[in-house]
Amino acid sequence: MRKLSRRDFVKSGAAAGLAAATPQVLGQAPTVLTPRSAKPVVISSANGNFYKNGGTQTGVEKAFALMTGGKDVLESLVAGVNILELDPEEDSVGYGGLPNADGVVQLDSCCMHGPRKRAGGVAALEGVRTPSLVAHAVLQQTDHHLLVGKGAQGFARNLGFKIEDDLNTERSRRLWLEWKRRTDPGHYLDPDKRAELHEATRQAMVAEGLLRSRHLHGTINCDGLSPRGELAGVTTTSGLAWKIPGRVGDSPILGAGLYVDGAVGAAGSTGRGEANLYGLSSFLIVEQMRQGKAPKDACMEALKRIQANTVEKRLLNARGLPNFNVSFYAVNLKGEFAGAALYGEDPEETGWAGETGRRVRFAVCTEKGPETLVCDGLLPGAP
Repeated sequence: MRKLSRRDFVKSGAAAGLAAATPQVLGQAPTVLTPRSAKPVVISSANGNFYKNGGTQTGVEKAFALMTGGKDVLESLVAGVNILELDPEEDSVGYGGLPNADGVVQLDSCCMHGPRKRAGGVAALEGVRTPSLVAHAVLQQTDHHLLVGKGAQGFARNLGFKIEDDLNTERSRRLWLEWKRRTDPGHYLDPDKRAELHEATRQAMVAEGLLRSRHLHGTINCDGLSPRGELAGVTTTSGLAWKIPGRVGDSPILGAGLYVDGAVGAAGSTGRGEANLYGLSSFLIVEQMRQGKAPKDACMEALKRIQANTVEKRLLNARGLPNFNVSFYAVNLKGEFAGAALYGEDPEETGWAGETGRRVRFAVCTEKGPETLVCDGLLPGAP
């Protein structure tokens, strides 16, 4: 009988253990651990399935195609919103976005990468048509989360971004001049009256059909889940039309305009930024999903908080309810998604992808293609 060496003994023992752990079924392969897969989806505000900047794809279509084609999830989403930022007809983001009270287009954006747990943002950025790309550069090339004003512009210039003197289009400048013609700059001595006058002028221009009310607080939020189960999101905006110079809303602020946790989900918003900032609603939505709530229920919880926090008379309508709208978009790690709004109806919510009616909508793209769907509303009627 041959004596077993120590090496032979170890090898034979390992082989016996492997055989014992292998199912004794003819032709059955051993179990192999594979990377986690997911049902991919891109969700955004309704404008993500409307504007094409002269091309053939909307923002959600492009983001989905790139993401499912193997491109990084955040890079895909940024490429999708670039379509809107560059489209001169979309006057709520990027090039041609409605300017501030001084006629200057100031842009905000932020983005978050779930797997890398990195984020970047810019605020009050002037001269760059695609603030989402600059926000992405902040994420990639700095140790910071937010750059603002001239510092953000200088950072962009140093990286080779084209800095333009004026991002107004003929349309955005014409609308600003009309607004300016109707207001009295002498009200700087009475801030309350000045604010009332400017808001009344904005609403009058909406009533006359010069503006859509959604563009007063226009933004695009776009979130996605890749086939590899990776989450990311991006938000970009030109902010409140004719805002006080330097005003920054919720869009570039992590936890408000956007929040992503790669182990849970992503959420973002459009609408009245100040209402969203007060409760850091996107963070709240992701935390609600962490506790097991479905995306719709998580969004509804955030909307209830906004309603509860709205107590100033100037922000209430005749019914004692908020006189503004806020919409949320959320997706979890399972690929479940939802769009929800404070009010499910809005007289100005027409024209998205040929749709008509009063319902607030959101965009989504899955393997079925791009769709524009109706948001669930917390409160009845319209603001």
